[in-house]
Amino acid sequence: MELFEQYGIDIGYVVMGMAVVILIMFIMLVVTMAKNASMRKKYKIFMAGESGKNLEKSILEKFAAIDTLEVNVKDIYSKIKSINGQLITAYQKIGLVKYDAFKEIGGKLSFVLVLLTAENNGFIINSMHSSKEGCYTYAKEVVNGEAFVILSEEEQQALEEAKANTSLKKLAEKNR
Repeated sequence: MELFEQYGIDIGYVVMGMAVVILIMFIMLVVTMAKNASMRKKYKIFMAGESGKNLEKSILEKFAAIDTLEVNVKDIYSKIKSINGQLITAYQKIGLVKYDAFKEIGGKLSFVLVLLTAENNGFIINSMHSSKEGCYTYAKEVVNGEAFVILSEEEQQALEEAKANTSLKKLAEKNR
């Protein structure tokens, strides 16, 4: 006590300070014990019915399954790339216009069918029907969205309709 008097410190302040420090330490002890109890509950749930060896075996099996899945994903990805490469050459844009070719029957039995790939390559089939003269069918090639022969109004309309269709290639690029 002489030490406190020598430096002019009131013993009451020291006791109150120590009481506050002890109270804080007690609160910290209670919090630590609560966290420890929570951790023990989680550990018991985690280890329920398992010994250390069984748990290790289970974890190794899960890692092996993950490795197998990674191989499968790589295989699936390569197959998808192959399919996408094949889809580029598949006919995926369609234009169809029905019309009355000779204006004699009043029925729209004639038609123009356009089939295009993703790069707008393909063909035009024009089937003109007449009740008196029979049916005539013509095919015209389309390269990069252009035909190198003169197109009728219906053929041009069907070609524009086909080119306006959304291709699978554009959808695939959007989803990447």
